[in-house]
Amino acid sequence: MTSSPRVTVFGSLHYDIAVFGPARPRKGETVTGSAWHPKSGGKGGNQAVSAAKTGIATSMIGAVAQDEFGHFLLDNLARKGVDHRFVARTAQRSTGMSVAIFDDEGDYGAVIVSGSNLELSDTHLDAASEILAETSILVLQNEVPDAANVAAARRAKAAGALVLLNAAPARTLSDALKTLVDILVVNAIEAEMLAGVDVVETLDGALSAARILKAGYPQVVVTAGGAGVAAVDKDGHEITIEPVKVSVESTHGAGDEFIGMLAAQTARGATLEVALAEANKAAAKLVATPEAER
Repeated sequence: MTSSPRVTVFGSLHYDIAVFGPARPRKGETVTGSAWHPKSGGKGGNQAVSAAKTGIATSMIGAVAQDEFGHFLLDNLARKGVDHRFVARTAQRSTGMSVAIFDDEGDYGAVIVSGSNLELSDTHLDAASEILAETSILVLQNEVPDAANVAAARRAKAAGALVLLNAAPARTLSDALKTLVDILVVNAIEAEMLAGVDVVETLDGALSAARILKAGYPQVVVTAGGAGVAAVDKDGHEITIEPVKVSVESTHGAGDEFIGMLAAQTARGATLEVALAEANKAAAKLVATPEAER
């Protein structure tokens, strides 16, 4: 690993379709919306863009198809300053996509179709070996196969990089992946699944979950939405950070903005507490920004 900090994101790229309506439809209900627009997404892509916004060198390793959605996503990475040389173009599946439906309060529900993201494997890492050797921190999510995450984490660790896993969406993690994670980041729902206990979305609830999860990971961060964030660092120090009060425009992408800033700050050598405080502010700023202005 070189002395210059670098964030590398291994993971998902989705072509998102955002739909705006008065409320999210219930089962069997049709709701009349007010607008829709396409945007670049996927947790991996969003997190890479978030990190690059801080000015740190950022690379993306992923897969899109040879279709219009894939072109759209690659163009966005290029415009946002993300090194996308290691995003493969596959002919096996269509580019991953999602549909997110927003209500008047800025909350949303989404459906993703993974598509080309499921093609990610150790083969894609061969081409990116040079950049992995220069990586300070590798960022992973759960929108690609667990085996692919394991392969990426092993290579990054061998090169001396830290591994940050945003275990979202919630799913069971393999023992092989667990042993490679340096920083685990989850929300209340994901913490419930991994810790095996009910988690109340409060600072106290998040900290209780972080204490339990610390038994399996060097550092644990549990986000509690509008209640703030709690963590336990590698030395066992407990951290709680109050939320930044803002007027909510949209919560979409807030978690990914948090992860990107956290990764960038960590790569630059910030303590976990300092990195979390900056990530918390970045997420709040995004939440207060209308979708059309992002």
